[in-house]
Amino acid sequence: MTVEEMKKKKQEKGYSYAQMAEMSGVPLGTIQKIFSGETASPRYDTLQALEHLFTEPLMVKEELSYQVHTQGSYTVEDYRALPEERRVELIDGYFYDMAAPTFLHQQIAGEIHRQIANFILDNGGSCKPLISPVDVQLDCDERTMVQPDVGILCHDDKIEKWGVYGAPDFVLEIISPSTKRKDCIKKLDKYMDAGVREYWILDPYQKKLLVYLAQGDACPIIYGLEEPVPIRIYDGALEIKFNHIMQWIQEAEV
Repeated sequence: MTVEEMKKKKQEKGYSYAQMAEMSGVPLGTIQKIFSGETASPRYDTLQALEHLFTEPLMVKEELSYQVHTQGSYTVEDYRALPEERRVELIDGYFYDMAAPTFLHQQIAGEIHRQIANFILDNGGSCKPLISPVDVQLDCDERTMVQPDVGILCHDDKIEKWGVYGAPDFVLEIISPSTKRKDCIKKLDKYMDAGVREYWILDPYQKKLLVYLAQGDACPIIYGLEEPVPIRIYDGALEIKFNHIMQWIQEAEV
């Protein structure tokens, strides 16, 4: 059976790459490379193991499908299979629904992204500014895909056609009452463990900014929004100004 024939069978049976790896014993990364065409000449025994999948009874696939589609067991494959109109993040195998951002949220994210992008362009920098929605496969595994509000990526080898494979250098999340726990606890741990060098949590309701540094203390540096705040990955040369943002927050409170 050729790889192209296997692709058709995979689609017919509805297998995910994770299911194929579990049933065949072939490493997940190897399967992805074969089906993407990155591995042009797979080993014969590997092809035989994959071909065997498509002659197994259907009940084997259905049993694994039930296990995979349980909270805590979702994969990037399941994430990509969702309808385009459904916005979620995948963290450690769990789906977290994302409500559409408010107008204020988008104003703040756009303004901070603008300041970062202008600084990079004006100084001939090589880093790339990011703004949601952009998929970030944070841990380079199959269980986490997030969409940070704003980010900075300084490693071109992490850029893929679909998004970012690995941790950005800088991440900003703008919290709301519904996302506070996720951004301040769940994402904090994930970003720090994955190697994000600097993580900002902006709370427009409390008018404060929490800055976590990978090389710093476990406790954040806390700022008000009255003065500019430096981005440490640029050694303070880039400062984010909040004068417009403070005005928009105040207008939203009226």
